[in-house]
Amino acid sequence: MENRERWNSRLGFIMAAVGAAAGLGNIWRFPYLLYKNGGGAFLIPYFIALLTAGIPLVILEYFAGQKTQSGAPRAMAKLTGKTWEWVGWFALVLVFLISTYYTVIIAWVVDHIAYSINLAWQPNAEVFFFEKFLNRIPPDQWHGQLGNIRIPILLGLVIAWLAIFFSIFKGPKLTGKIATVLMITPLIILVIMVIRGLTLPNAVEGLKFYLTPDFSKLKNPQVWLDAYGQIFFTLSLAMGTLIAYASYNPPDNEINNNAVITALGNSSISFLGGFAVFSILGFLAFTLGKPVSEVVRSGIGLAFVSYPTAISKLPGAPIWGVLFFFMLLNLATTSAFSQIEGIVAGVKDKWKISRTLALVLISLASFLIAIIYTTQGGFYWLDIIDHYISAFGLTLVGLMEAILIGYIYGTSKIREEVNAVSEIKIGIWWDISVKIITPIVLIVILVMSVIELFQHGYGGYPANTIKIGGVVYLGGLLLAIVLSILKGNKEE
Repeated sequence: MENRERWNSRLGFIMAAVGAAAGLGNIWRFPYLLYKNGGGAFLIPYFIALLTAGIPLVILEYFAGQKTQSGAPRAMAKLTGKTWEWVGWFALVLVFLISTYYTVIIAWVVDHIAYSINLAWQPNAEVFFFEKFLNRIPPDQWHGQLGNIRIPILLGLVIAWLAIFFSIFKGPKLTGKIATVLMITPLIILVIMVIRGLTLPNAVEGLKFYLTPDFSKLKNPQVWLDAYGQIFFTLSLAMGTLIAYASYNPPDNEINNNAVITALGNSSISFLGGFAVFSILGFLAFTLGKPVSEVVRSGIGLAFVSYPTAISKLPGAPIWGVLFFFMLLNLATTSAFSQIEGIVAGVKDKWKISRTLALVLISLASFLIAIIYTTQGGFYWLDIIDHYISAFGLTLVGLMEAILIGYIYGTSKIREEVNAVSEIKIGIWWDISVKIITPIVLIVILVMSVIELFQHGYGGYPANTIKIGGVVYLGGLLLAIVLSILKGNKEE
């Protein structure tokens, strides 16, 4: 058995795992989904999804990493046979692609911390972000071209990568300490922002849009699929991250309780984030003389348009701007370095090279590709690649992971082993979740995504750019298979 790196403490592991799960989506996606899918009523399918898919899959991935003391590719090989090692590599190829554009979003956040000082986005945050900051090629003029590199974004990207590199270059002992700081800090800021938001005019009206239950929405199957999709993606499942993180625990470390803490910790941040988002959206609607429904946005539009617009109307606006984007920076950085750590673990396992060399090679390659997204046309490519990876790639990996490990290694055997080391015991419901519920849900999500793509395309983009999805998956799949069969040094 190799002398594997270890976490500095259980707290460090849990904070890193929660940090991997809790990212930008907790602030800019979950609150919008809750609002769109029936307010408080959405919590019913959300927590059912958490109990029947989220926590079971976190347990599965913690077991895979801890049992095999390996990253995702070698864990798949040990649990399901050498034939399926490529599934682990496919996950890491997809995560590598995610790292190339996720770090660019971090660069946007870094730049906006500086812009907050003088509220550079005034008087129109939308015009500032898309036309001045991104200097985006107009949608009707974009046909796949990149355009010029935006120097402020490139500089932000350098800062983002330095933060990621120095967070994990010493291994999990240092990473656990940094993750603890990076998770406690945004939580404190989030609580401060919630308190401030609740004191604003019309905040209650915003929270009504967020929480008022509409139980009729639960009749819509899409609402349930949204709940399962949110749980699957927000917990960083099928990315190799949790497997790698768990591999740095001793083989007899607690599993079930850690999984519950990770999942509930992530959900708590999401739910709390909704109070910060909708209280200030209620205030924004009040200042603009519009109903809340007209100012609600999700994703990039919320973080870089709606929220900055509202912040600029607050007393002491620069301080609130810096706090908001600093919070996003902390959340995004913990997610980003978890992505890289999963890849580093896989590469080290296969080729027995040093952490430093693996990290330098992976970081440099990701940084160079990321430059594409710093260009005037980079925003569109970012959107397209992200859609394909999220809607098809990770869903496929998660499906195969549940089926292969669940059926080949056996859920009953896994359940017996994790119960032997855990405070909380899981029952037969766990087997059903991993072998039946999760695969069925992921297959439905995958099939519906394919149907939607063929019927409507995506985002109105030119057809030739949509074909990039095929290139991503064929290329990623072939690379994964090649990596799987390449002969590195003799494995134990």
